[in-house]
Order: sequence, then structure tokens, then C-alpha cells
Amino acid sequence: MFSSSEWWRYLDTDIHRDATPGAAPGGDGRHGMARLSRAEAQQRTREKVLAAARTEFLERGYRATKIDAIAERAELTRGAVYSNFPSKRALYFAVLGAAAMTDAPDAEPTATSPREALAEFARAWTARLPLWTDDDRSPSRLGVDLLPEIMADERTRWPYAQLMKLNALLLGLALENLAFAHLRTRTGRRVRIAESALTTLHGATQLAAAAPGFVEPFDVVRSCAQLADLDLDDAWLPPHLPYAVRPRPVDERWSPPPGGPSGGVVAILGLHRLGAVEEAVRATPPGTDVTLVLVSSDPGELSALARLALAEVETCLRAAFPPTALPRLAVLHDDTGALAAAAGVPAVSDATEAAILIRDGRIVARAEGFGACHAAATAAT
Repeated sequence: MFSSSEWWRYLDTDIHRDATPGAAPGGDGRHGMARLSRAEAQQRTREKVLAAARTEFLERGYRATKIDAIAERAELTRGAVYSNFPSKRALYFAVLGAAAMTDAPDAEPTATSPREALAEFARAWTARLPLWTDDDRSPSRLGVDLLPEIMADERTRWPYAQLMKLNALLLGLALENLAFAHLRTRTGRRVRIAESALTTLHGATQLAAAAPGFVEPFDVVRSCAQLADLDLDDAWLPPHLPYAVRPRPVDERWSPPPGGPSGGVVAILGLHRLGAVEEAVRATPPGTDVTLVLVSSDPGELSALARLALAEVETCLRAAFPPTALPRLAVLHDDTGALAAAAGVPAVSDATEAAILIRDGRIVARAEGFGACHAAATAAT
């Protein structure tokens, strides 16, 4: 899904665990029949469930869809569905997340200023909105129940609020990078502009679903473009130091699972604390990698929501900003907690806040609690 200039990566720490060593993809050598490893069989089952669920959600709507109908359409048991997705809501998030992930744009974006890039970002976003001519079974209306479902439960509202903060940070950093490339000077924080743009675009999404024909996409694009010129008196302030933790010098071997970061500042954050990663991004010296590791006490449902929320913005960023302007922040989804455990955080929750600094294959500093990201970043200096 990502190009060679990818700026975040997914980490699925268990996908190779059950692979059969030395097994050829094509067969078992005795009957010439294909023999799937356990991981491959699980992935195939998961794909069948997702395809069946997408069809059911389109035909019946999210609320009227039953797990039994999804299982029947996928030619699986009800238990097979629940072994892959803990709830219908988790399955809905996963279906929408898969729909939000698109291939790289055919041509590299050419925006040279924040105004142009924000217009392109809004154009990519509004291209997905349902039109007044679309019927209820149109793929563009697949996500009309998303925000109502999130708002109905505090367990999803709090993580979603933090995911929006993370999305605003990613968009804001891209705007800052492009402004620097355009003007050759730093012009300040632009996260509040990003927050305003995302507020406008999410509002347009809801109105397009609730009031067909009301939203004029061209007006939304022009409005977002003009946000780039606003002065919102934006500034980043480090955590209040008397109450923030200090980094602890350590000397420990760093042995991450496959796909883990090799160095720099690694922030392990629960889904209630994602906004804290800005402390690492702002305080880390230039040239030092920053990796955000997302963990949760409910990965089955909330990790699917996180992938969906991030994919929506990632798709539009790639369509609007040249690769050189994309934020150099790697975002990893640590569903099993294996990477967190390697970093010395064996028990995770949505309130987890910890960070480490890695140099030359060794953990040289660590911090836990409020201000941990800032502490690890300042240790890098």
C-alpha cells in the first residue's frame, strides 16, 4: 500500500508466528495440492468475512446486518466470524478501513504551498462523499453510520478524539514542512489550521449523508484552502516540567520483533494518550527518528478503529503533498503488545504513556508517565 517514501508502517507482530518453515506456497509434495499454513488460512478466512460483511452492510445497512447473515454469506460458522472479529462494530470498522486504503496516486502531487496542498487534501476528501444521486446501497454511503456508532459509546469516543489529534498533527506537520520548503524559513506550528480543516471536512461528510445535495464540494475545497492563510496564534508548549517525569539512563539490549524500529525515540502510547507524541516530535533533535507505537487494552475493536481513522487521512495526505513534505513519523500498530514488551512495557492499556531512546542497538534512556515522550526526546540531545 505504501510507496518507497512511506512515512508510517503497520506492525502486526503475530502474522508470521504460525508460518510453516520451508513450506512452499504451491503444495505439500505428496498430492500436488496447495497446503496453506495456519497464518495463510486465517488470512483467507478473514478476507472472506470482510467481503461478506461489506456486501451485507451495503445491502442492509450497518444496524440491520446480522452476524449470522455474514457467516452464511461467507460460508463460515458464526464462531469463525467471531474468531476474527470480536464484534459487529469491529467488523464494520475493519470494512471501512479496508475501503479507505487506496493505492498510491498515479502522479506525484505538485503542490508547492500549504494553500495548494490543503486544497488538494480537501479535494481528495470530498471525492469520497456520497452524492444526492446515490442510493442507499451505493459504496459511498457505506460509512454513514460510523460517527453515530462512535458517539454512542464512551469506549470509542475517547480513542477517536485522540486519533483526531494525531491526524491533525500529521496534517499540521505536512503543512509546516511544505511551508518551510516554499518560504525557506520556519513559519510556526500549523496544527490548529489542520484541526480547523478536519473539522470542516468531517462536518461536510456528515451533512452529505444527512442532507443529500446540501454540500457543495467546490465550496468546501475553497474554504479549506483559505484556512492555510489564517493566523490562529498557534504555538507548541512543552509539558509543565515540575510535574513531568525525567529520563532514566539505562543500558539495555534492544531486541524488537520484526518490523520494529532500529533507533531513535520510540513512544509507546495507549489510545487515550496519542496527543503526547507531539512532545517527542517537537523536542527530538533533527535527524533523530521518532516512532509512535499504538497499544490498546481492546485491540480487537479499537485497533480497527485506529487503522480506519489513520487510513482516511493518510490517503488524502499522499494525494496532496509531495513525498518530501510528508511527516517523518513512523506509526506502528502493536496489536499483540510484543513491541511494547520488548521496550520494557509488559502490560499495556489505553492510558499507557512510555518512551525509550535507542542508540546503536541499545536502550540508553527510558521514561514512564506524564511527559515521557518529552523526556526521551530531550535525552537524545
